[in-house]
Amino acid sequence: MKKGSIIFGLAFQLLLVFACSDNSSSVTDNTIDESSNEVTYVEDYSDSTFEVTDWTTETHSKSADPNYDEVFEDDAVKRIDIVITADRWQMMLDDMTATYGTFGRTNAGSGLIESDEDPIFVPGEVFYEGKEWYRVGVRFKGNSSLQSTWSSGNLKLSFKLDFDEFEDQYPQIDNQRFYGFKKLSLKNNYNDKSMLREKVATDVFRDFGVPSSKAAFYTVYVDFGDGPTYFGVYTLVEEVDDTLIDTQFSDNDGNLYKPDGTGASFVAGTFTEDVFVKKTNEDDADYSDILNLFSALHADNRTTDPVAWRANLETVFDADEFLKYLAVNTVIQNWDTYGRMTHNYYLYNNADTEKLSWIPWDNNEALQVGNREGALALDFSNLNSAEWPLIGYLYQDATYKEKYDEYVESVVATVFNASIMQPKYTSYANLIAPYANIEVAGYTFLNSSSDFQSAINELKSHVTSRENAVVDYLD
Repeated sequence: MKKGSIIFGLAFQLLLVFACSDNSSSVTDNTIDESSNEVTYVEDYSDSTFEVTDWTTETHSKSADPNYDEVFEDDAVKRIDIVITADRWQMMLDDMTATYGTFGRTNAGSGLIESDEDPIFVPGEVFYEGKEWYRVGVRFKGNSSLQSTWSSGNLKLSFKLDFDEFEDQYPQIDNQRFYGFKKLSLKNNYNDKSMLREKVATDVFRDFGVPSSKAAFYTVYVDFGDGPTYFGVYTLVEEVDDTLIDTQFSDNDGNLYKPDGTGASFVAGTFTEDVFVKKTNEDDADYSDILNLFSALHADNRTTDPVAWRANLETVFDADEFLKYLAVNTVIQNWDTYGRMTHNYYLYNNADTEKLSWIPWDNNEALQVGNREGALALDFSNLNSAEWPLIGYLYQDATYKEKYDEYVESVVATVFNASIMQPKYTSYANLIAPYANIEVAGYTFLNSSSDFQSAINELKSHVTSRENAVVDYLD
């Protein structure tokens, strides 16, 4: 593995230096409250005098439709540069230290630190294909992956970009977009030495007709005062609450939830509003759609009158779509989601059907048996139905089980088998290998030059083993 700096084109470096010279005068300050260990971020936004010279309707305007071909190209590794002043970068690091402790030091005690606050946004510049996006909101993102990466002394942290986060402070960027996208996630491929799982899993979901984000491979460079630093290979992921519900549903007016916490298991009596975090219609305190799902799922007639139970459930929940998701998720294996963890999915109240639709999220732990108790068995023999009733109750129903079995068979026949996936793994691996193999120490999850190819080989073996597992299950 390469240990030194990556050599960049002199012309591009000069472009970054001159383009960003107008934001170097911004004054930032921070105070750490020792009693609460919280950082107070003070920013005067004095760098507000600049011209948006690269602005075009197609590239920067809200009026442009999302350009998926440009931003989420399947057969390319594109480059994105993030430029942040030294002061603002230090604020981001100070905020992380206040929340998660000293960089590179594992916190004493067991378990992860719980935090209800996201890392802070700061303004930064984004450069792509010779164009600049101005005063973009940039922050670190993630939960356990963020904390674990930070504590291990690895700066390959995930980022969230919000292109008009600071439009109130900088009127020039009102409704700024990146080829039609307001928000994007740059995921660091945590715990994935193949760097393919996030991309491949969401491909498989969509190929099988399950609403899911688009994803693409990018190299990320961050300039935080000393010139561009190579942060490695990332996966750019479409945000559900931005363009996904606009493009994969008829409108974006319905309630969108990102559940996280105990009630997200759907155990009877566990609903609380704070667990079902709204990403749309946040000021509307109406959670009747979620409450109706709880009631329908746990109705007394589930076993005594299953026909009526299913009919009632299907008035509020797209059970067929959920079974399609469940078939894909269980065939490919993914332990870090519903059935093992109370997070990593969205629910959207689809205006066309007036039913809640299931949307998977965060797939870097997919395509493997996984950690802790491991992924769920195809027959859910290792699932506690009372703890995970959306899976347990539906699988216990003969009609839903039959439909699930049909989908499991179809997944392997149409979108996830060795003849389809092994060439895809080879193609993607060849695409990103030149960039993966030059990741720099301190900005990588690879421990040796052989780690990447070993991980690709594991994915190829995994798909064959899952084909065999499906054959055994259906027999």
